[in-house]
Amino acid sequence: MTTHKTGILRLGDRVEFDGKDYVFVALNGEVAELRAGQETPLNVLMTTLLTDKSFRLIGIDGIRRRGLGESKIFEALPAPAKDRAHWLENHITEVLDGVPAGAEPGTRPRRDYDVTSRSLRQRLMTKEAELQKTGNPLSLSTLKRLTRAYETRGIVGLVDQRLVRRTPTAGQVDQRFIDALTIVLQHNTDQSSGSMDRIRRDVEKHVQAEHGSDVEIPSRATFHRLVKKLAQGRHATGSARTRRTLSQQPDGPFGAVHPVRPGELMQIDSTPLDIAVEFEDGITGRVELTALVDVATRSIPAAVLRPSTKAVDAALLLARCVTPETMRPGWSEAVSMAASALPYQAMRSIDARLQNAAAKPIIMPETIVCDHGKAYISHTFKNACRSLGISFQPAHPDTPTDKPIVERTLQSVGTLFAQYVTGYLGSSVERRGKNADLQAVFSLLELQDLLDEWIITAWQNRPHEGLRDPLTPGRILSPNDKYAALLNVAGYVPVPLDAENYIQLLPAVTRVINSYGVKIRHRIYDSAELNPYRGQESGMKALRQLWEIRYDPYDVTRVWVRNHHGSGWITAFWRQLHTSPQPFGDTIWELGRQMVAGRGTDSPSEATIKAAVDNLLDRASPAAPKSHKTAKKVHRVIARSRAGEAPSRPLPSPEATQSRTGTGPGLETEPSKARDEQSDQPEKLAKIIPLRIYNPQERADEWW
Repeated sequence: MTTHKTGILRLGDRVEFDGKDYVFVALNGEVAELRAGQETPLNVLMTTLLTDKSFRLIGIDGIRRRGLGESKIFEALPAPAKDRAHWLENHITEVLDGVPAGAEPGTRPRRDYDVTSRSLRQRLMTKEAELQKTGNPLSLSTLKRLTRAYETRGIVGLVDQRLVRRTPTAGQVDQRFIDALTIVLQHNTDQSSGSMDRIRRDVEKHVQAEHGSDVEIPSRATFHRLVKKLAQGRHATGSARTRRTLSQQPDGPFGAVHPVRPGELMQIDSTPLDIAVEFEDGITGRVELTALVDVATRSIPAAVLRPSTKAVDAALLLARCVTPETMRPGWSEAVSMAASALPYQAMRSIDARLQNAAAKPIIMPETIVCDHGKAYISHTFKNACRSLGISFQPAHPDTPTDKPIVERTLQSVGTLFAQYVTGYLGSSVERRGKNADLQAVFSLLELQDLLDEWIITAWQNRPHEGLRDPLTPGRILSPNDKYAALLNVAGYVPVPLDAENYIQLLPAVTRVINSYGVKIRHRIYDSAELNPYRGQESGMKALRQLWEIRYDPYDVTRVWVRNHHGSGWITAFWRQLHTSPQPFGDTIWELGRQMVAGRGTDSPSEATIKAAVDNLLDRASPAAPKSHKTAKKVHRVIARSRAGEAPSRPLPSPEATQSRTGTGPGLETEPSKARDEQSDQPEKLAKIIPLRIYNPQERADEWW
């Protein structure tokens, strides 16, 4: 037990101050009067007295209060050692306080141990003689040492110190060898994992270079034990990924931000999803999952699957975040927002878009934390954040602890969803089943639909450990529960995403409006509404008199030209649209341009690239020979292009833009020639096939 200053100080109590015993006799305002026998009283400020390191409260019974309980170290000692320590404590406390520690309250001290009439040395000599007679002799010097140890460390000071001695981490190994080992382990952090012999050899070379043969090299067994004891030695020969992750942790305590409203702090990240997907060209491959996670509610308001994440994917993810999820054919009413924990009636009275919405919260981001991936630090994503008034906050390089919520959420998707889907590949090669990639049955669009349904039905209603109620910690809330609870405090303000907002999220370029229209990457776009502006300057000095144009990399059929002389946007269609047998995106067009340029044509025409693309698509069909040299690259590009053919969100209606801008153009100003040919024929509605609610746990047995 260590000595403490705990207790209540009353008039008449005995205290120890500056190495002497006093009696607390009076309190004059903030000044305490202390008296020691017939000496002159000592006046001292109470703040000075109570904060002085030498101050001790002895108490009216003369017993010093040295602690509030036994140390955890003492509790772990063997029973014989604890019994002897208690026996010594009774004798030492009788010397110090006049009565043993185990004496009954009110016990008067024996005459030879009375602290008021006998000095400490006299009491020690009496105790020495007493123990000599009982057959348990202790010398005077030993009693003095035990007394000092008890005063400073409590009962642990009376124990054989060999039992409580702190063992050095490195034992008897030379400190110079330990320093060299630490340097080698730090250098090993970014290297590929090797054996312990490699590390030992590097340490010996380092020691030899720095100190010669002066340092004693420990044995092989001692070296192995030493590496395991050092913090830098963890995973030294194990997982290189884990080793790098541990080294990226900050040295100080982890900080924490506690947002109090939905959208106040959100995190975005991408990760490969361990599911084999069958693309439309017949090949299989993995896709990337990009998700936005709200820190306050742990909700996933938006998640998309793509063969590889591009900047436009991250930007359009913001649009999904503030757009209601509509109910789909076959979904149960239990999935609707009206039947969920979300405050549907209050939200619907403000936002009529929620009439047939599914139970997914609508969250407007205020701050988004992301890593330094190309998709997130691109101008496209930054401009999207800027246009919606979102604060863009990149994380520190190689510091995953800056966005731990989204990191853990993406892992949870693999644990709670991916492993139940047919075609699951496992998180590593060691965990992969036999021919797992051949079990791919879902297309990219089907898998996206399953993921959306799982997020709404499972994730949003699943209790989350990070959402414990602070007033009742035993209760765990789900993301929807937490969202509903925070809305009562923060309120809800809908942010409708109209046509102009949607266009603002697309990549932008600047061009001249020529007599033939506008040219973007060898594609020519034109519209009758461009007639008044052909050959004219935009009037925008910041754009060097060029016109701002927005385009969708997944839809090359049209672009949107900002009307700098009026308002709104002008939709210009691709001139070759009516000759294209199937839609394709900007990525596959760029591949076709590179193929034509590789044949020696510096400035290929639009028709030449169009023909090369059509030929490329024909050769990349499932019936094409597998031996084609560029087949693998072509398959990836086609999969990337076709991933955006069926958008999960329809384009905003043109009427909304026209009504907002008055006479300004909407999203579509004129139909294409291909549509004109079919305009006279009545449209035949497709048969709607109801879909069951997707439950991966129930279907797991059917897949394997």
